[in-house]
Amino acid sequence: MGGISKKYFLPTTKEEMDKLGWDQADIILFSGDAYIDHPSFGAAVIGRVLQEAGYKVAIVPQPNWRDDLRDFKKLGRPRLFFGVSAGAMDSMVNHYTANRRLRHSDAYTAGGKHGMRPDYPTIVYSKILKDLFPDVPIVAGGIEASLRRVAHYDYWQDRLRPSILADSAVDIISYGMGEKTMLEIALRLNNGEKIEELTDILQTAFFSQQPPRAEDIVLNSFESCLKDKRLQAKNFRIVEEESNKYAGKTLWQQTGGRWIRINPMREPLTEEEIDAIYALPFTRLPHPRYKDKAIPAYDMIRHSVTLHRGCFGGCAFCTISAHQGKFISSRSKDSVIKEVENITRMDDFRGYISDLGGPSANMYALGGKNREICKKCSKPSCLHPTICKNLDVDHSRLLEIYREANKVAGIKKAFVGSGVRYDLAMAPADDPKVSKTNEDYIRELIKNHVSGRLKVAPEHTSDKVLNLMRKPSFSLFRKFKRKFDSLNSKENLNQQLIPYFISSHPGCELNDMAELAAETKELNYHLEQVQDFTPTPMTLASEIFYTGIHPYSGEKIYTAHTEKEKLNQRRMFFWYKPEEREIVKNELRRLKRFDILKKLFSLPPGPHIKK
Repeated sequence: MGGISKKYFLPTTKEEMDKLGWDQADIILFSGDAYIDHPSFGAAVIGRVLQEAGYKVAIVPQPNWRDDLRDFKKLGRPRLFFGVSAGAMDSMVNHYTANRRLRHSDAYTAGGKHGMRPDYPTIVYSKILKDLFPDVPIVAGGIEASLRRVAHYDYWQDRLRPSILADSAVDIISYGMGEKTMLEIALRLNNGEKIEELTDILQTAFFSQQPPRAEDIVLNSFESCLKDKRLQAKNFRIVEEESNKYAGKTLWQQTGGRWIRINPMREPLTEEEIDAIYALPFTRLPHPRYKDKAIPAYDMIRHSVTLHRGCFGGCAFCTISAHQGKFISSRSKDSVIKEVENITRMDDFRGYISDLGGPSANMYALGGKNREICKKCSKPSCLHPTICKNLDVDHSRLLEIYREANKVAGIKKAFVGSGVRYDLAMAPADDPKVSKTNEDYIRELIKNHVSGRLKVAPEHTSDKVLNLMRKPSFSLFRKFKRKFDSLNSKENLNQQLIPYFISSHPGCELNDMAELAAETKELNYHLEQVQDFTPTPMTLASEIFYTGIHPYSGEKIYTAHTEKEKLNQRRMFFWYKPEEREIVKNELRRLKRFDILKKLFSLPPGPHIKK
């Protein structure tokens, strides 16, 4: 495994392999994204981790699946295995809007060009590779394979689909954050084991030749879930709870008469392990093959720094904990500051770090005060319905990173672009010192780390809907806004607090959206940062959307399904637009919400507002 240059990009062509003196790669990765050698992109991270372990790793970004398949043949047969990934997003979220309409651009492609990957690349790529190289193992990873590892509702086809293992030619899935899993697969294949012998590797899923063991959990079969949605809802609760345990159990699901085995998630990476990943020799650049074409996703993160992984928020509509886990893995301060220093040496750097963040910007270095309690917990959220008493909410370590980053030579400002959990920042603490520190954190954040706009995500104003979302009451947003406005005034800053909201979420009715419109108008918002709920695999909200049942309570939950229902809810966001005014007024009259009609449009007293 010698002769490997770590200084430059992983090879993408036979010519690049020849320059390295390789006759054959050990591992060839196929990705639905453009190749960007940056630690924010999964294929680059996996490639660099395997390279650091001594393997010859090549990558084929966005292969053409519609021609003579030359992209799938050009690098030949790898010595160990092919890796396939749809990319940084589920391909269907990447391709289609919440209304199932085709998007016109792709942020992960050079020039933003659409159509450079198929629907379900994991399925398409693996089948092509298996046809061409039937004896070479195929390992799937990334968001698409990870979140489709069990039977799941597919919104774009509006049906329950089996595990992606059943629809693809994949031998094994490495789900979640895959560095240690991929290293173990590579090591054991390199030592002569066969792919079908790799049955005990954590964070993998595969068709098993052996039946379930007594200590394992057997889910309802795919076929039984097709017949009874309540069984699918029961499955979801089990999968979510086991995925959120420190040490979950092995899960099994029968599909087409065969057993799929899903091994538990790993323990979170240690500080030393995650530091080692970010210390790898990333160029932080797109591959030269793209010349000067802009890649929108790269432009957003080129000067950003990821501080941690994982999220313990457990939001009903979010996939982060299903993929990254709820336990936080944080980098050391030295690792973070070293990356900031590296960014200052980039040719295009102009003094501004775009983001010191993570899945939730202010979960850095947080977790349970007593980890033994955490190890016994299966709750998907540490923040809902109330903040866990065992949760350490001390923001001092994050505050220190902010201040140290701003001291680095060449840094004008280090901004926080990721969403901030204001409920966490304002959480009550037993120790007055922690409360004081968290007040300092909020002040430091607003005064020195906001690039004109601070993004937060209250998501709704209705407590009923927020409870289903696993989000705090909107009253907490009002409290945070008062702090934000007060600090802005005191520091003579002209900054905006930008709230994100979702329409058509399970449990949300048109009346709830009308009330949202009135409450946000009262706060002087003309909403821009809004979205329709999009069901994605392995989220609580998606299961409610599909089954009509809350998996934990068994309660029936209303969800907007038709295009008309969704459009009417979305319109409430934009009541102030001339083209929407009359439609919104008519809907409010139909709902007999004359109180909201008056609040929104300031109508004078008259018969049109009488009940």
